[in-house]
Amino acid sequence: MDRAPHPHPTRLRRRFARLTGAFAATALGATALVALGGTPAGAAAANLAQNPGFESGLSGWTCSAGSGSTVASPVHSGSAALKATPAGTDNARCAQTVAVRPNSSYTLTAWVQGSYVYLGASGTGTTDVSTWTPSASGWQQLSTSFTTGANTTSVTVYTHGWYGQPAYYADDISLTGPGGDPGNPGDPVPGAPSGLKTGAVTSSSIALSWSPVTGATGYHVYRDGSRVQSVSGTSATVTGLTPSTSYRFEVTATNAAGESPRSSAVTGTTSAGSGGGGGGTVPRHAVTGYWQNFDNGAAVQKLRDVQDQYDIIAVAFADATGTPGAVDFTLDPAVGYGSEQQFKDDIKAKQAAGKSVVISIGGQNGTVSVNDAASANNFANSVYALMREYGFNGVDIDLENGLNATYMTQALRALSAKAGSGLVITMAPQTIDMQSTSNGYFQTALNIKDILTVVNMQYYNSGSMLGCDGKVYSQGSVDFLTALACIQLEGGLSPSQVGLGVPASTRGAGSGYVSPSIVNNALDCLARGTNCGSFKPARTYPELRGAMTWSTNWDATAGNAWSGAVGPKVHGLP
Repeated sequence: MDRAPHPHPTRLRRRFARLTGAFAATALGATALVALGGTPAGAAAANLAQNPGFESGLSGWTCSAGSGSTVASPVHSGSAALKATPAGTDNARCAQTVAVRPNSSYTLTAWVQGSYVYLGASGTGTTDVSTWTPSASGWQQLSTSFTTGANTTSVTVYTHGWYGQPAYYADDISLTGPGGDPGNPGDPVPGAPSGLKTGAVTSSSIALSWSPVTGATGYHVYRDGSRVQSVSGTSATVTGLTPSTSYRFEVTATNAAGESPRSSAVTGTTSAGSGGGGGGTVPRHAVTGYWQNFDNGAAVQKLRDVQDQYDIIAVAFADATGTPGAVDFTLDPAVGYGSEQQFKDDIKAKQAAGKSVVISIGGQNGTVSVNDAASANNFANSVYALMREYGFNGVDIDLENGLNATYMTQALRALSAKAGSGLVITMAPQTIDMQSTSNGYFQTALNIKDILTVVNMQYYNSGSMLGCDGKVYSQGSVDFLTALACIQLEGGLSPSQVGLGVPASTRGAGSGYVSPSIVNNALDCLARGTNCGSFKPARTYPELRGAMTWSTNWDATAGNAWSGAVGPKVHGLP
């Protein structure tokens, strides 16, 4: 969200740079890691990657959606190379998990050819890394480096392409550096589990079981391509699922040497239920608005002045402190309150009128980072302290510089345990953050969907993006709203957890403003199947939660035109 009246002109370029890291951190991978130190002078560093030149086909590598194959030409060296072809919503990610040592330095390299080819490493325990080339007509070497965390024993290296682009090629992927488990370097990576099957099913959970694997010390469970659990035995129950929804599951076996290829996939479908999501007393169809705790040229409001059409009011923003993961809130004198007590009284008055008031974390300039267990705990404790001090109903996650799904999930579940079932959790990811279920933001939403209220994706400052039908749509149209919402609706979120986030006026964002009539058409298209553009979803979503805007202040500046038109439409949805 924008604190300034107009975003800096380089913001979209910075966002694209961030998206390449986010997608590289979740993309297909053929990669190589090279130790920055620890190799004797004059000695060649050992390559930790299995089958780095693809001379043994795809052995050791897993490619999404069957996108990968090997070819005899072109090759960088040897007799074969990887060819991977993006299609639809799949970006042709090829990956391998490699055993490493904690607190050790590595460099990852690969030779690639094609347009928009990415190379990266995830699960490093510190900062996941990636690099990319927009165009390589001949073989080009990509390289990046990282240092593992104190408890990291394996990392996943990968390559991937880009939506709507031709096939890319990768070869001679190298992972060098200290190998995993130096006390027992001879243990092989276990084989892929077999016999995976579904068991007991509820409206929000599916039980799984599989056959034991020789040499395995644990197993990872994947749901729709994303790891969701790690267990020591041969069964698991995946929770937090949406009723009447199908999911694809795979399992891998692990030990100190690394992670096996994934098992054959099975599909399970949850039973019917009342839908997912927490949210206390938030109405079935809700309008969310951000209230600015600063003056950037929009109308200055007190909370009591926020228009009645808004059901969820996100106070923007809490700020980072000197403690990693922790946040605090300071009322800006520019908004005109004589005391903090007046502000707290306004919160109570809004709640008495049936509204929810949450504290928003992040924004365009936010620097809150939750990337380990300690910062996750600090985040939960500090947000809960603000809830108790000011009376906030919950929290809004508006981190525009990426997030770590593992630890943000941990933080929000810890907050839920403290706050109870009335907790309201909203999210405002950028469009790029919800293009794939493997992205950290999307993973977090799916991980917490049993306690998640609504995801109001920002359909602005975006340029063009991929819709759920595999076509590219430009912002500012009804198709952009509906085709991108479809990704979330078909990607695992309940319709009650999806809202359309748009600017309240042309001054509310750098680009992407649409008139309230376009927003209303998109709501009709998704909920009723009417007033669609060229894209029409295969089904309707009458439980769609509603819409969000930045901001109530810009709305007031424009004479409340947005809330006056969109509010009644949202509240009149079926």
